[in-house]
Amino acid sequence: MNYTEAKLKFINTWGTLGSLWGINKAMAQIQALLFVSTSPLSMEEIMDELKISRGNTSMNLRQLIDWGIVTKEFKAGERKEYFSTEKNVQELTRIIAKERSRREIQPAVKTLKEVYTITDDGTAETKELIKQTKALHDLAETADTMLNKLVSHKQNWLTKSIFKIFN
Repeated sequence: MNYTEAKLKFINTWGTLGSLWGINKAMAQIQALLFVSTSPLSMEEIMDELKISRGNTSMNLRQLIDWGIVTKEFKAGERKEYFSTEKNVQELTRIIAKERSRREIQPAVKTLKEVYTITDDGTAETKELIKQTKALHDLAETADTMLNKLVSHKQNWLTKSIFKIFN
């Protein structure tokens, strides 16, 4: 497999994985392209490389910027905007984990708390609802706390140990 084939395979695989993780394929492919690029890319370069529309590229770049994964750069003497992504895999993981917690886990924890704190009317159904949603709340809150502790430190001893276990 040559460079071009390998790059395309990586970008397509990352796009497929992204859709499994809850982001759209184009968004993941843009991040993958920027991740393996040796320099920041313009919107036009991204569009040409991935064969996607300006609107799709613009919308997904905006979302990646909102996530804190992609940054906008300007080159002296040029009017075009250029985009780059975090290159450190561990830092990228930390940013994504924090954002997923903020966008997904924390709202779920809040909703579960609202549900399990309803007034107990004494029925078996209400008691079961309270019991089960409290158990889910406690589990989600514990997982979120652990995740936040893990990602709140850049390369602390725990992060290094975990990465060593899986390498």
